[in-house]
Amino acid sequence: MSRKEPNMNGRIIRINRVPAAITAILLTIMLVYFLNFHTDERPAIYGMLRSDDKVDMRKLLIASIQAAQRGGLEVLDVARTRQLKERSKGKTLEGVNDPFTDADGRSHCVMKQGLKRIFPRVHIFSEEDKEHCAHAHSFDLDPTVLHETASVPDLAVTAQDVTIWVDPLDATKEYTEELYDYVTTMVCVAVAGRPVIGVIHSPFSGETAWAWVGHSRSEYLDELYRKPRLDAAEPIITVSRSHTAAAKDVARQVFGEQVSLLTAAGAGYKVLQVVASNATAYLHTSIIKKWDICAGDAILRALNGAMTTLKGDPINYGPNESPVNKEGLIASLDAHGEYLERLSKYSNDHKLR
Repeated sequence: MSRKEPNMNGRIIRINRVPAAITAILLTIMLVYFLNFHTDERPAIYGMLRSDDKVDMRKLLIASIQAAQRGGLEVLDVARTRQLKERSKGKTLEGVNDPFTDADGRSHCVMKQGLKRIFPRVHIFSEEDKEHCAHAHSFDLDPTVLHETASVPDLAVTAQDVTIWVDPLDATKEYTEELYDYVTTMVCVAVAGRPVIGVIHSPFSGETAWAWVGHSRSEYLDELYRKPRLDAAEPIITVSRSHTAAAKDVARQVFGEQVSLLTAAGAGYKVLQVVASNATAYLHTSIIKKWDICAGDAILRALNGAMTTLKGDPINYGPNESPVNKEGLIASLDAHGEYLERLSKYSNDHKLR
């Protein structure tokens, strides 16, 4: 359809309204696309970062607590049904069976999928990354998981600097044996390779120990930490029950034949024994995966303790590092330097592996 318009010279100009309207619509669509989508794809310039290049640490803390607790619910649910669907992933270097259950898989899916939906731009590693999650699992951020007096500021960091380590079920072997005290679900947030947020949730007690280094920690963790401290001069060393012989031998040679040993399962559980002063240090002499130890490392740092390799080196939890720590570890709240000195003297004549 067209209409006639006179021009300045009295001539008639025919304007076709349909093509003009189509052209206007197309220009509008192109403009909307450019403003809403194209700008997000442009690289950062002049040292400025887009908002989606940043991630809020307070939200990371809340989501990490929720993920550990949601994973714990899956662990509890499978335990109640006793439908473990247990199978073996092989044997550890110590020759111990490394089992996998339906609880490991279900906990992994709800923990990793939930975190990935909220933080799609951060690196997330889980012990069960090979497990296929058929259904989407998610949760919304719930700030009520923090206690009212928690000091948790809004602090933004670069998303690509963040690595999250997820252990969906620590101490699976003991879980199959119904030794539930050892069982935990864990989440750790590392920034530039340093562990800064650690969450250790105990599904069967319902308690959650968490800490954000330099900022805040859970009331339950404070409760454990307030217990009377042991004398570091009379060490009680907690070691793994799955390779007790090797660890006991090293502990006795390093700390003396009269050293007290606390055998336990689960790296998360053993760190909490140190925090609660049931042990003065946690010793591990063989390789160990970083999702087993990152949360405990962060918690000890928040309490002015330390977790290092047996050589005294900090453990790097960055995305480009190996997920395996091959140098063993020593973790303590007090006298860490003294323990390292003793280990150094021993390692001059022995290879700690």
